[in-house]
Amino acid sequence: MVKIPSPSRLFRSRSRSSTTIGGAGADICAMVAEHEKIEWEVRPGGMLVQRRRPSPEDDAAAAVDVEYILVKVSTGWQWHDVSIDAIATFGDLKVTLSLVTGLWPREQRLLYRGKERDDREHLHMVGVQDRDKVLLLEDPAVKERKLRSTTLAQLMG
Repeated sequence: MVKIPSPSRLFRSRSRSSTTIGGAGADICAMVAEHEKIEWEVRPGGMLVQRRRPSPEDDAAAAVDVEYILVKVSTGWQWHDVSIDAIATFGDLKVTLSLVTGLWPREQRLLYRGKERDDREHLHMVGVQDRDKVLLLEDPAVKERKLRSTTLAQLMG
């Protein structure tokens, strides 16, 4: 929500003299310039909010306070403990898991709380916390293609 200043503030001059006409124009320009500095961001839930301006102390603390969580990923017969940023997406988790399992991210399906999760969903928005379990499945279509190619290679060879 944008706060609009009162009309008395818009037309008040800085010098307090009634002879200066350009003073009111300068105040309006300064207020418009101040309004132009406002930065907006869209939160993962879709809400449009004004971006926070952290103080220099907060910047130093934020650089140190990046929160990581440990996610336990089950592939059915193996368990992998993956440390990832708390506000990462499931797509980021897939990329990290591709280094561990050897499956490409497009070949993976991640299930959390019984539902397959989209790559753009954020872990913290879904409710993933430290030491939560995520199930990793290989995409059935990719598995079938691999099976066909191996059987075809065996028939040819």
